Amino acid sequence: MRFRSASPPSTDSWALYVPDADAPWNLRRVVHLHRRAGFAATWGELQRDLKDGPEGSINRLLEGNSRSCGVSENFAPFADRLADLALAAPEPNRLKGWWVFRMLCGPDPLTERLTLMWHNHFATSNLKVNDLVLMRRQNETLRSLGRAPFGRLLHAMLRDPALLVWLDVQENTKGHPNENLARELMELFTLGIGPYSEDDVKQAARALTGWKLVGDEARFVPIRHDPGKKTILGHTGAFDADALAEILLDHPATARRLAWRLYHEFFGEGAVEPGAIGALAEGLRAHGLDIGWGVATVLRSRRFFEPANLGHRVASPIEYAVGAVRALEMFDPSPSTPVLADWCGRLGQDLFYPPNVGGWPGGRAWITTRSAIGRANLAAALIGGESVGLSTPFDPLALAARHGRSGDQRFYARLLFGTDGPEVPLNAAEPARIALARLLASPEAQRI
Repeated sequence: MRFRSASPPSTDSWALYVPDADAPWNLRRVVHLHRRAGFAATWGELQRDLKDGPEGSINRLLEGNSRSCGVSENFAPFADRLADLALAAPEPNRLKGWWVFRMLCGPDPLTERLTLMWHNHFATSNLKVNDLVLMRRQNETLRSLGRAPFGRLLHAMLRDPALLVWLDVQENTKGHPNENLARELMELFTLGIGPYSEDDVKQAARALTGWKLVGDEARFVPIRHDPGKKTILGHTGAFDADALAEILLDHPATARRLAWRLYHEFFGEGAVEPGAIGALAEGLRAHGLDIGWGVATVLRSRRFFEPANLGHRVASPIEYAVGAVRALEMFDPSPSTPVLADWCGRLGQDLFYPPNVGGWPGGRAWITTRSAIGRANLAAALIGGESVGLSTPFDPLALAARHGRSGDQRFYARLLFGTDGPEVPLNAAEPARIALARLLASPEAQRI
């Protein structure tokens, strides 16, 4: 599914971005677009978008064809083969590597970013599920429905085998309701904290009875379901899981929760005031909770490109690692993606193993004394090569020369940040490598 063209909310909170003297379309904003909505971009992609302007550049991201460099030939069958090998092993780190490969070498970085967002929203850990087949299936569901109207994704997740195992749905039966799924469904997946009561949770748990895992498929078993009347959020009826989902989707708090999720993804901590979130929520309700509409509205907005939003959000370990590899065009050969996934896990973001039902907290929580040292070590490893599965060190002089920037000692600052930041001397390979590793470990590199 692709993003459809739609008008922004009537309020000017999400007015369209039109370049002007206060917010020009410059390299800084092109870098911002790709670092925040994808996983960074190559120099050629940045120069293309700088020339083409915001409309064409944003549309390419929304349409899934923003990458002109580093996209693997026969990407889809090769990615499927990587996943199949991981499942056959079975080896969790190889499955993590499959997903990192998709982020790094796939044609549609925005879809992968949204898949990662939903993985954090419907946070499910293989530590309890213990089934890589189910985890991959959930990942593909998040990918295929991540830009659809939210109702389609929510209904699918209420039948997702990995989520059902994670939240003990098999123990939720008539006469013995288990409240785990009901509580997280309301608090984390839809309404957020506040709009529901404990009795709403108990009644919702009754509505969710009847599901169990048969093999690796979710099945509804009528004898396990409580068909009696329930009162949930002021509605009374013989509700089942689908009817409960519709009640939650219709509640205004769900639109606000989704607006918050998009704001948190594309702005970070404290970047958007409540009024703007409310306006986005109103727009989502008016458009049937269409996530594609919401994402397009955010990315096309002036607010997204305001100076206060540039370099504001702390990069997650995945964003940091994949972004560095893409910007430096480390494609042929590329670092080992299972090794990159392992590095990210040690930095606090272990794919398919979120820490709890609330997912990763993100923001400033990503940066601790230990993780800052770890990121510096990863920067050195990427430039050195050997510790990420490469046989030779990265050559900063060669990349600069490839783009006609051999004499530009600020080339790498412009590439990574879009600004005239610290210099990387390009007169000898080893000093350049040392300076580039320091640049990748700098505070500026930790924010996108």
